[in-house]
Amino acid sequence: MNERSIYHRYKATRWSVSAGLIVIAGWFFYDYIFRDVVRWDFFIIMCVMAAVKVIARLVYMKTN
Repeated sequence: MNERSIYHRYKATRWSVSAGLIVIAGWFFYDYIFRDVVRWDFFIIMCVMAAVKVIARLVYMKTN
């Protein structure tokens, strides 16, 4: 395993987390705006994904 494959895996994970976060947020706001339903499970998952991404980014910035 070389550095390039690790870097590509890191970028793929970052893009997939961002895409998942956008889809969950879109679904949450669609239900909230058009159906007047608050899906707390989507909201919790969205907050956890965002928090983990921010914390991981801060850790990587500090350690590198």
